Amino acid sequence: MKLKLPLLPTIVVGLAIATMIALGIWQLQRKAEKEALIALYAANANKPAIAFPMTAPVRDTEMFRKSTVNCLEVVDWQSVSGRDIKGATGFQYIADCKTGAEGPGALVALGIADRPDLKPDWKGGMVSGTVLTEPSRYNIIERTFGTIPVPLPMIVADTPPAGMRAVAQPDPKSVTNNHLSYAVQWFFFAAAALVIYLLALRRRQSGR
Repeated sequence: MKLKLPLLPTIVVGLAIATMIALGIWQLQRKAEKEALIALYAANANKPAIAFPMTAPVRDTEMFRKSTVNCLEVVDWQSVSGRDIKGATGFQYIADCKTGAEGPGALVALGIADRPDLKPDWKGGMVSGTVLTEPSRYNIIERTFGTIPVPLPMIVADTPPAGMRAVAQPDPKSVTNNHLSYAVQWFFFAAAALVIYLLALRRRQSGR
């Protein structure tokens, strides 16, 4: 039986399917871009140390580079979930450091502890480590619909103070790259929409 395609519904469904396919293609492009970015981060890890980037945004060429910062005074502490170098979970303590009389200061991911209410006995000093950005404090809804500040630069210390465990060293391979799965989902949605529409048309015309 030859299907008769109604004009307006077919246009609407066709545009929806075309949009899904376009989104799938875009995700494949994003996959290639993310792979190139991860390769850049991996290369950065083997390059010489740089001056710590004091202001946001942190450039891609600065991510995962070795650096040093002088924490003159700890202004505040924050703790987030994290892992140590052996993979054990805990609370990652981040020091908000003063680096001069004026200026933005610096964030230092100092070490891992088992308690979320620990008051680290660390007053500051020279810290060597790896340049990253601060952990995200926002949920998916806030990231999608809200105005999110640019993440501040942070250094992950190589050596923790006494009483804390070393933070797991940043690994470029840990950077999320889910774009292929997203692309497959969009292509699947497009195929499913086409099949459902054709079945609906056939059922409608068979009923007539």
